Amino acid sequence: MSTCVAQCYNGYVLFSKLKTDFLEHLEVEQGRSQKTIENYDHYLTRLIDFAGEIKVSEIDAELIRKWRLWLNRLGTNTSDELQKNTQNYHLIALRSFLKYCAKRDIPALSADKIELAKAKRKQVTFLNAEELERLFSAPKIDSVQGLRDRAILELLFSSGLRVSELVNLNRDDINLKRKEFMVRGKGQKDRPIFISDTAAWWLNNYLEKRSDNSLPLFIRYSGSKKLSSTGNYNRLTVRSVQRLISRYALLAGITKHVSPHVMRHSFATDLLMNGADLRSVQAMLGHSNISTTQIYTHVTDPHLKAVHEKFHHTNTDVSLEN
Repeated sequence: MSTCVAQCYNGYVLFSKLKTDFLEHLEVEQGRSQKTIENYDHYLTRLIDFAGEIKVSEIDAELIRKWRLWLNRLGTNTSDELQKNTQNYHLIALRSFLKYCAKRDIPALSADKIELAKAKRKQVTFLNAEELERLFSAPKIDSVQGLRDRAILELLFSSGLRVSELVNLNRDDINLKRKEFMVRGKGQKDRPIFISDTAAWWLNNYLEKRSDNSLPLFIRYSGSKKLSSTGNYNRLTVRSVQRLISRYALLAGITKHVSPHVMRHSFATDLLMNGADLRSVQAMLGHSNISTTQIYTHVTDPHLKAVHEKFHHTNTDVSLEN
């Protein structure tokens, strides 16, 4: 069996030891990203923070109930309680761990015994056409940095990329002539990305102004000047993109909180409002479950009456008067 068996207590596997094996399983056998593994490690370590050094067999319904109560009261910098969605991330990590135990024939609580908390669905924020135009006009394009930022904004809205996918792009990943490329998203799943003529034009302008030969599509122009063929030193980070979008939204006079994910919301909303079907939007966003994509169906609500009036057969001879 796994290496943790040699480090058992009273014949039972210690949770902390098997957690290490589980994380290695995610990396090697499941091919999960380092970020996912870090998150799972963080969530499962929270169980150790609460319960101490426990055996896997000691994880039962009562322990989980008490842990959930502890999580619910675990404050953050901005709230006295941990958000329900964040609490659910902890439970999802534990369920995945318990499924791993079942596959390895290690006695443990059944994963289906853990129910997620009902979380209030957040209202989707997106930018309308006028707000997008103001945002796109905010960068000063007389510098290579300004061209980079304009290209980032155009690409996010045109493609629906996640910010993590955007910053991991290399120059040779994108075919500007065909205006399409492949990206590897969550769960190591590949999907096609299509970009508009406008986004391709701004990307080309930015790349033509580049005087370096480093690999990353988007690089930073402040801080360390070290260059590397791997792009590890000068690749723009997720946090940097978040900051620049927030800054340009402020300059554009947009009162909404604008983030890279809001640009993704705007991409999906624009498609649906212009007649795209939900399944196609699901594929372009890289959602494994269409229920995730259905959060965007709110944008069709204002159009339902017009669609009903246009397409539903009505009998004009019927009078409302008795």
